[in-house]
Amino acid sequence: MSDTLALVRSMLATSVDRWAAIARVDGSLLARQPTDGEWSAIQTLQHVVDTEDGVFRSRALAILDGRSFPAFDPDAEGNVDRAEVDPGTLVAELAGLRARTLETLGGLTEDDLGRTGIHAELGEVTMAELLNEWAAHDTMHIVQAERALMQPFIPGSGPWRSYFVDHDVAGR
Repeated sequence: MSDTLALVRSMLATSVDRWAAIARVDGSLLARQPTDGEWSAIQTLQHVVDTEDGVFRSRALAILDGRSFPAFDPDAEGNVDRAEVDPGTLVAELAGLRARTLETLGGLTEDDLGRTGIHAELGEVTMAELLNEWAAHDTMHIVQAERALMQPFIPGSGPWRSYFVDHDVAGR
């Protein structure tokens, strides 16, 4: 028996609280891009909101129906340029969408993990693969936002800067 369903649900259930904590950071830090072409924390949150229902949940439903589904290009289809949106508003939107997601995932069974759908670029994918990617994607973007928030502090950390070598975009 697999733990996939329980583990994915447990990860996705924590994200809104983690984003709510990030959203309390000063707005100038939230809007600061680590480098040109990289998303700020608020842009990353916007992307997570963009993909919650329209990408991930809809893909899960497509797999349950054995349907194909399109690829998603966040640069062409997302709203990451809406960085002026209030972070609390985005977190509230994510909370509502995530509740709907968790309800959908709560209806899945172990038997559903082997169901397949066709991704427009990747070909056949299973529900288990989608759920693993979803949890990893969700967590990756929290890490990405926190990495963006670190950047203004790393250069001023003096002799401790070397401790941040894995995250220091200016010191590369």
